Amino acid sequence: MSLDGIVTRNIIYELNNTILGGRINKVYQHEKDEISIHIYNNGKNNKLLISASSNNPRIHFTKYKKSNPSSPPMFCMLLRKHLSGGTILKIQQLQMDRVIFIDISSLDELGQPSTKRLIVEIMGKYSNIILMDIDSSKVIDSIKRVTADMSRIRQILPGMEYKFPLQNNKKDPLTLNKSQFYELLKDNSINKKIFKFFYTNYIGLSPLISKEICFLANVDIDRPLSTLKDEEKKNLFDCFISIMNKIKNDEYSPVMIKNNYKNSFMAFHALDIKQFGEQNKIHLDSMNEVLDEYYIKNDKMDRIHQKSQSMKKSIQIKLERSQNKLSKQKQELLESEDREKYKIYADLISANLYRIEKGLEVVELENFYDENMKKIRIPLNKRYSPAQNAQRYYKKYSKLKNANKLLLKQIPETKNEIEYLENVLNAIDNCTEVIELDEIKEELIEEGYLKGKIKKKKKKRNAISKPHHYISSDGLHIYVGKNNKQNDFLTLKTARKDDLWFHVQKMPGSHVIIRVENEEVPKKTLKEAALLAAYFSKGKNSNNVAVDYTEKKNVKKPKNAKSGMVTYEDFNTIFVTPDKNEIDKINRVED
Repeated sequence: MSLDGIVTRNIIYELNNTILGGRINKVYQHEKDEISIHIYNNGKNNKLLISASSNNPRIHFTKYKKSNPSSPPMFCMLLRKHLSGGTILKIQQLQMDRVIFIDISSLDELGQPSTKRLIVEIMGKYSNIILMDIDSSKVIDSIKRVTADMSRIRQILPGMEYKFPLQNNKKDPLTLNKSQFYELLKDNSINKKIFKFFYTNYIGLSPLISKEICFLANVDIDRPLSTLKDEEKKNLFDCFISIMNKIKNDEYSPVMIKNNYKNSFMAFHALDIKQFGEQNKIHLDSMNEVLDEYYIKNDKMDRIHQKSQSMKKSIQIKLERSQNKLSKQKQELLESEDREKYKIYADLISANLYRIEKGLEVVELENFYDENMKKIRIPLNKRYSPAQNAQRYYKKYSKLKNANKLLLKQIPETKNEIEYLENVLNAIDNCTEVIELDEIKEELIEEGYLKGKIKKKKKKRNAISKPHHYISSDGLHIYVGKNNKQNDFLTLKTARKDDLWFHVQKMPGSHVIIRVENEEVPKKTLKEAALLAAYFSKGKNSNNVAVDYTEKKNVKKPKNAKSGMVTYEDFNTIFVTPDKNEIDKINRVED
């Protein structure tokens, strides 16, 4: 990961310059593995986010707001008890490792000064946030308790003595010297790739900075160590020591590395990374700012992905069942439409009872329903008398007649259910906020597709999800619903009767609204709205997608229809091909 020991050192440098000596006002726990601490210092409030997420562990200041649970978790209550009102005395790093110690002085239950240490361990899936009593070096508690069953080497439980993470005999690069460097080169496997040498032998170095050292030394990263010439070894050491001198002197240049597509980043670092070229970099004023921007999207989408998987799996199973059900219903409908022949069989048998002997398996009778009185072969069950065979055919006809009526009612219901479930899957894919997933889950519980308790709605709800908001090339406002709740709100509550409403034709997708300002909507805006409707639909990866649009007054919600389900009339159709690059050109208004 990009957040290595060098980035950690840069973070601590900035924390010391910002909150050292500050007072802790508030502590919150937004997620099961994440806290935020509000610190007042030098006339300014700072919000410090600390995450022990397996995928995105980190520590940095943040400007973004996150919703809090209705009741604070136990670890949050513990931190409030020990840290609220406390003063930050010291912030330091364990050598060059991704372990941070924050010492805080506060008053204990008896009103006596007491010093606690908040330990932040950024170690991938083993990341943790630990509160320790400095005097006894014992763990008070941690956001993730580690039992002996989870780790035989290092347990983290209340009352146990805190032990530093193992460093696997790695060297501290801050004490780097030439003789040590050359000795390590000799000791390592001759088949080891050059760039791996750095992060496997020195604390706090990531693959990214290891590759950067090779790049600066003009040495191919994939070459084996055994192929290095003396001059190349010297170049590698010189570049390595140059980087470490920058770290010792706190000479940082925080940077984010862009991906090939817009608004996405592949990496970040505290140093000016050269290997990706200048055009792919964005420099920011602080490492905290870099981390806040980088993780606000990555962490959010990661949590959304984790939360959505079980929901999607459950809905996919129900969708497949409904599709199988529809297939079976259609087959039964075809059979029921052929029901008249059974009534004819019954009538012909009844009219010819005196001519038919018991025990026959088939009989040929003149069909008096046919103008030409052609003979018809009628299968019989030899175990039954002719009269009983006739009654069986009458019953079969009656059963198919009733089934036909029922199926004509059930098939549209099954189709509506399939359409709804496909809409839900599309909505899950469109979610950009955790609250939107929560709204979908609540809706599915209400509809009976998921088990769970329906939360009582409060009169005033602080957090309400918002649709995407775009400004067209012609300056008109375009809104895109991301789930059924937003679609209903946009179409039925927000849109005015003259606003234009867009939806992909005959497939799941978002409701899209153009706010009409008493004038004809330009063709370019119509196309942009159609592109958005196609992009936020099941046809996202298709070509030439049909998008219908009409005035909102022509859109109706049928009685008892599920969330997001509407009908519309008097519409026009635009054909567009969704393109991420074209979507990125439309000006999006950030929430």
